[in-house]
Amino acid sequence: MLGHEPIEKFLATLQAQQGFSENTLAAYRNDLGQFAEFLGTGQGSGRSSLQPPSNWGQVTREYIVAFLLYLRERRYANTTVARKQAAIKSFFKFLTSHGLVSSNPVENLAAPHVDRALPHTINASEVDRLLHEMYVAPSTPETLRDRAMMQLLYATGLRVGETVALNVDDIGEAGTAVTIVSRGKTRGVRITDRASIEALRDYLQEGRPRIAHGEGRSEDDNRALFLNHRGQRLTRQGFWLILKRYAKLAGLDEISPHTLRHSFAAQKLKGGANMHDLQQILGHANISTTQVYGRIEQQKETKGRR
Repeated sequence: MLGHEPIEKFLATLQAQQGFSENTLAAYRNDLGQFAEFLGTGQGSGRSSLQPPSNWGQVTREYIVAFLLYLRERRYANTTVARKQAAIKSFFKFLTSHGLVSSNPVENLAAPHVDRALPHTINASEVDRLLHEMYVAPSTPETLRDRAMMQLLYATGLRVGETVALNVDDIGEAGTAVTIVSRGKTRGVRITDRASIEALRDYLQEGRPRIAHGEGRSEDDNRALFLNHRGQRLTRQGFWLILKRYAKLAGLDEISPHTLRHSFAAQKLKGGANMHDLQQILGHANISTTQVYGRIEQQKETKGRR
């Protein structure tokens, strides 16, 4: 039976060296756990003479191909198969580099072709509708928080995870810059939008002090910038519930936690922003990730000519 200890060591290394989020680590754990279960139960043996390996060093390319075929037969999406294959490849690269296996059986194995879906964005008028719902609502501490949070997201293009991970000290003294620590790297982003600066100031002066109370608050809660109604650090799930409520009021159906980030990036490029500058602002490791936003404008232009 294949041991799961190497998988946990691999995940611990990802978290320590690359700062992967809990959501990403959970996805890796699920994908590798499914692969290990497949190997251990011999589900692929019906198509060949493969027998369940007793250790990771016995896993050859044939086992991995059998697993990918198993996924395809069960009609897994190409994007899901590609993600699982990438997780297995990273795992074996780790095992190889640590001398736990002699070679990487996934190396040079072609990934399935995936047509990457373009990020969903909303235009400036739709963003205004969303923000309008926060400004017509009574100025409670929670509403002040929501205004500051959404304005900051749209003004900087932060990821949702980065936003809820912010501490008060990460906001510059004048409220014109924010420092983000994400995936083991630190970057600074300027805040030039006046409405965002004012929303942050109002929240820090009037909103947050009235929320920052309650039993069971930790030292992390004391540092956190955005708090829930119990005075604890707001979670990704909490953010999503807030966004969905305002989106419903604004009549915006197709919206996701990263919609404001995607919309920020698309608007920046439309306004003439340099692709490499935008890459730094968004914190993308590869320029190809940023270039996806250029395809959004190209697609809109193509539709406009029809």
